[in-house]
Amino acid sequence: MFGFTTSLSTKLMRIGAGLLLVALASIGLTLWVTWQLEGGAAAVNEAGRMRMQTWRLASSVQAHASPAEVEQLVAQFDASLRVLRQGDASRPLFVPWDEAVRREFADVEAIWQNQRSQWRLQDGPGAEEVLRAADAFVEAIDRLVLSIEKQLSGLTAILNLFQFVMMALAVGGAVIMLYTGYLYVINPLGHLRQGLQQLESGDFAVRVDVDTQDEFGQVAAGFNRMAATLQSLYGKLEIQVANKTRRIEAQRARLEALYEVSAFLASANTIEELSKGFSQRVRQVMKADAVAVRWSDEASQRYLMLASDCFPPEMQEEERSVLAGACACGNLQPDARTRVIPIHSLEAAPLQRCAKAGFQSMVSVPVRLQQRMLGEIDLFFRQPATLSADEAELLDALASHLASSLESLRAAALEREAAVSEERALIARELHDSIAQSLAFLKIQAQLLRTAVTRQQAEHVQTSLDELDTGLRECIGDVRELLVHFRTRTNTGDIEAALRETLQKFEHQTSLPTRLHISGEGLPLPADVQIQVLHVLQEALSNVRKHAHASHVGLEVAKGKEWRFAVIDNGQGFDTERQLGETHVGMKIMHERAARIGAQVSVTSTVGSGTTVTLTVPPHPVTSTDNPTP
Repeated sequence: MFGFTTSLSTKLMRIGAGLLLVALASIGLTLWVTWQLEGGAAAVNEAGRMRMQTWRLASSVQAHASPAEVEQLVAQFDASLRVLRQGDASRPLFVPWDEAVRREFADVEAIWQNQRSQWRLQDGPGAEEVLRAADAFVEAIDRLVLSIEKQLSGLTAILNLFQFVMMALAVGGAVIMLYTGYLYVINPLGHLRQGLQQLESGDFAVRVDVDTQDEFGQVAAGFNRMAATLQSLYGKLEIQVANKTRRIEAQRARLEALYEVSAFLASANTIEELSKGFSQRVRQVMKADAVAVRWSDEASQRYLMLASDCFPPEMQEEERSVLAGACACGNLQPDARTRVIPIHSLEAAPLQRCAKAGFQSMVSVPVRLQQRMLGEIDLFFRQPATLSADEAELLDALASHLASSLESLRAAALEREAAVSEERALIARELHDSIAQSLAFLKIQAQLLRTAVTRQQAEHVQTSLDELDTGLRECIGDVRELLVHFRTRTNTGDIEAALRETLQKFEHQTSLPTRLHISGEGLPLPADVQIQVLHVLQEALSNVRKHAHASHVGLEVAKGKEWRFAVIDNGQGFDTERQLGETHVGMKIMHERAARIGAQVSVTSTVGSGTTVTLTVPPHPVTSTDNPTP
């Protein structure tokens, strides 16, 4: 009926549209017949009213009514004829015209035209004539009514026939819809449900017959494809599980290898240990026959063999240093990637030695650090080698870890070198600020002594000797003080132990009593800050030893958000405005050390009443790491 390629929605729409058109036609025809019946019934009523008007007119003539009343009845009769002839849609009133009705209506009009003038005469016909005329006219009206009623009975029969047809159409439409629903919906759904039940039971070979190309046909075809796919997947499930298991195992092995190599690189202490152990582990992970780790110089003109594993001895000496571009090894471009290089024959000049050694493939892995080419890792295979994406990613990760570890070792070496250099600079500065100045002073005194001896000035000789003796004692004291400074160690937790050790060494050196008073609570100072604080305090104590002539020294420490250290002596004091100039080397050294940690040094002194040197450390001091010692 609709073809196999018509969609289900099109089929249902066509069936529904056909039934709708039939229903609309039946309803329209029924409405039209009903309209005609209503109009015909109104026409019958109007014709019946004409009979009543005829007898009224006859009665008025017999009773010798006034001409106006007769004229009014005649006008009403004319109006009734006009309504029957033209119809009235507002009532509604329609005469169901046919040949018989038209003939009877024409007779009625003809009789009325003949009698109309008689009814209007003042001296009309007699009573008998009036009755005969009225009877003839009423008889004509009856024939008109009968012809109209006959026409209405035909329309009524047609209406009954349409109602019966509509009932038959309703029953037929319901049967058609049920049959269509079963044929195009219920039956395909039943087949699909049966197929799903078989599929759920594990029968993946089940298929649904595809009879049409509509939506259910497409669903059936999709069901068949799904069943075929499930059957294929189920048939290959064990193979897929095995393949997936192998891939997971390979990934686990790669992660384990990456973790093992990373742990080794983190524990290696020297470049030789690191590169040798790395080459051994990479060869085992990749199952290579030999491995060479090459490092480039600063200009990337030559590649040096940093380490190797299972590399032929006859090739090690020859390839210990390789010019860039002279061989497939050491020929990396800035954008090089991990790649496999086949070794084809002995005649290929860049690979002659590899071919002679029996290698057939080489894998070149660039070693980079922050887009800077550092070297490469060469893996040699005696069989043709292939490299998967996962293996290439693993090699790149290992090369990145190697570069980071080597850079960490280099940075640690530079840090140690910088620490030694800083320590040497510190010793040199201390020697320059103390012993060198004392020796310069002794040199001047020796020259004065030589002049006094030459001129035989006994007083000047004795004075120079006394100055030399004083200078030598101060020089010896400076040396001892330097030894104390360099041997003093700080504690990462609390500085109190280092302060007590410093005061004990000061007492042993000067035989002066000391006192340490600590108050408050505060966060411990960083170790680098503690070192600078101790150097400032030791310099203040050194000034007390050299210049204060005190009998007692105290150190007061106030902990808090800011740390405050105060060295107080009861010595002779001095005028701070006159004696704190650029010639006072000790004060200059204290200010320089305090500035390195962002601290401040202040000096208050009164002649004859002692001196107080105060060091104030801020809440967030700048350590030597942030502001290195020059």
